[in-house]
Amino acid sequence: MNGDTLYSIGDLARRTGLTVKTVRYYSDLGIVSPADRNPAGHRRYGVDAVARLDLVRTLRDLGLGLPVIRQVVERESALPAVAAAHADALDVQIRVLRLRRAVLRAVARRGATPEELTLVHQLARLSTDERSRLIGDFLDGVFGGPGFDARFAGVRRSMTPELPDDPEPEQVDAWVELAELAMDDDFRGLLRRLAEEEAAEAGVGWPRPGLAAVVRELAGPAVAAGIDPGSAAAADVVEAVVDRYAGLVGGDRSDSVRARLVERLAVLGDPRRERYLELLAVVNGWAAPESWAAEAEWLGQAAGCSAVGCSAVGRSAAGRGGW
Repeated sequence: MNGDTLYSIGDLARRTGLTVKTVRYYSDLGIVSPADRNPAGHRRYGVDAVARLDLVRTLRDLGLGLPVIRQVVERESALPAVAAAHADALDVQIRVLRLRRAVLRAVARRGATPEELTLVHQLARLSTDERSRLIGDFLDGVFGGPGFDARFAGVRRSMTPELPDDPEPEQVDAWVELAELAMDDDFRGLLRRLAEEEAAEAGVGWPRPGLAAVVRELAGPAVAAGIDPGSAAAADVVEAVVDRYAGLVGGDRSDSVRARLVERLAVLGDPRRERYLELLAVVNGWAAPESWAAEAEWLGQAAGCSAVGCSAVGRSAAGRGGW
């Protein structure tokens, strides 16, 4: 065959793998035009039509619409520019699909009600600015106010989730759960009490090691050694912790200081606090937060905390620093 060869619509269909109906449709749109007609008026196409239809089929497989394809084959638009624009559009579609997948997985995992599905979907679809406002309002409630803003600026930054532009499904899932925690007024009040206690304890000097650091330092070796919390050795550790804690709060050793320590451990042990830090690490792509659950539980038992306090401490695990 040579350049003078002409093909019928059926010939083009067989050579390109398209249906006769599709070739005719493209011809009617002007994407591929006949070079001639036979005496019966049937359309005949040149060799270039085969190459053009191969290009059209490739672009269609890549998801481009026919108006754009027509511009490409007519050279009204440069193929590289069209490809780049389409790739950008696909990026957006991929993000949307990943977001939908994360929402559906979150709903499936939780066994969510229709109302919860709506909330999860809304939280997942928040824009960057909307996410910032939600978290900003939450952290203002925890760390805002005279004397708090500057003192807790570093802690506030360390507790701020920053969802990437192209997050992984688990990051979206973690963000949704974290946002729900941020909207929990009771949880916000818990962290506010912790901040107020930190601020009160800072009167003897700032910066200083937090309670978490003290617990890890003094109770950690005892836990590793398997010391019974009811033993005399454990009592010595408790006394050392009470001494250090009295220094943190700027007071003398007393039953009130010991009681305050036990209460502080119980509040720190609220499982929502640990969960927030775990979710924060996932959203921000950080390493999992360090846990001091075993040390806190052991210390609570050794200090003779109440059943309620011991239960709460037993569920705890700290994150970064004293938070």
